Amino acid sequence: MLWFKNAVWYRFTPDTDFDAQRLEQALESKPFTPCNRHEQKRSGWTTPTYGLTDSPVFVSNGFMLICLQQEERILPGSVVRDALNEKVEKIEQEEDRKVYRSERAQLKDEVTFELLPRAFTRRRPTHALISPEQGWILVDASSLNRAEQLLSELREALGSLKVRLPEVNHAPSDRMSGWVMGDPELPAGFELEQECELKDTLADESGVIRVKGQILTSDEIRAHIESGMRVSRLALCWEQQIRLVLHDDLTLHRIKLTDEYRDQLEEQAPEEELAALDADVTQLGLEFTRLIPQVLAAFDGEQER
Repeated sequence: MLWFKNAVWYRFTPDTDFDAQRLEQALESKPFTPCNRHEQKRSGWTTPTYGLTDSPVFVSNGFMLICLQQEERILPGSVVRDALNEKVEKIEQEEDRKVYRSERAQLKDEVTFELLPRAFTRRRPTHALISPEQGWILVDASSLNRAEQLLSELREALGSLKVRLPEVNHAPSDRMSGWVMGDPELPAGFELEQECELKDTLADESGVIRVKGQILTSDEIRAHIESGMRVSRLALCWEQQIRLVLHDDLTLHRIKLTDEYRDQLEEQAPEEELAALDADVTQLGLEFTRLIPQVLAAFDGEQER
């Protein structure tokens, strides 16, 4: 079953002529091709349907699924370093002279160039779901950096792309801390799971407490919040159907269907692969069409632009 594990989502204002056909033409102009012998990385657009279709865009009930394929050659730094040291040592011995920094940097480039053709390659697909009607783009990425890579490639293909990260009226870390404290109560449909991350707003990365497998309303966690720490990540269950970890930048991580809900959907799924994928994409789009407004409402809505 197709499902996003993470969701970095953006507000999207489509151009007046934006549609599936224009998107398809744009992505077809920048298809994925593998790295050549001396390239370290390459990216391009590929079918998002795992080979079930040829088009770089799969449309289901207005939702558009796309996929950026990235390939890179895996060349460990230790391998380059060992080869470089051997080359430097050979030069110093044979020519009886010292190899200095600038020459060493040049030799490193030469060694890398020589080693690249023998390096293994790794491919990493990144899917995104576009809803022009709802005005959002979801990227299945675990980090903002990876999501921005996809958007950058999409912007280059289309020529322009009006997107922005959502901004809400109430600071997410303050509101999530309040939910753990019980003031205010969680919005209807949401339940606390047993995981969160607390950050000391006055400290650096060392001021972080990660809680797992513990009741979040315990006195210990409340004491941390009362001392000034804030919840930066919070595990939630939504409508007893979807489990997720909400971050204070509004990104969603480790998104999973509950076992009962997954079983229910799989029982209803068509047997034919393409029809099943079509149902999955529609279901994915509809779930986020319901979830996103509720997440925004939980923080008093979006800031007006």
